[in-house]
Amino acid sequence: MIQATVRMEFPAGRMNEVSAILGPIAERTKTERGCLGCQLHRDALEEHILILESCWADEEHLQRHLRSAEYRDLLLVMEMAVKPPEVRFDTVTHSTGFETVEKARTS
Repeated sequence: MIQATVRMEFPAGRMNEVSAILGPIAERTKTERGCLGCQLHRDALEEHILILESCWADEEHLQRHLRSAEYRDLLLVMEMAVKPPEVRFDTVTHSTGFETVEKARTS
């Protein structure tokens, strides 16, 4: 599984415009083959930051997405940011849930 994260900072006056563009991009990305989820977040502590996170089944699906029209549109939005966005691709080989909290709290 691959977690893709794009963190972007925009001018205050463009946040609504950018959100209106990125929201539909996130919704369409969810329907791409191999996409396990996609969300757009506004940072609660830094009001001019938007974070787009998507999760991909494997490298092949991620590569297909990076070549897609949706990602081309995202690249165009990134150009509107006040500074270069932070782009990360993290490979996840293992994950756990609340059982990890329970185990730690009962030890």
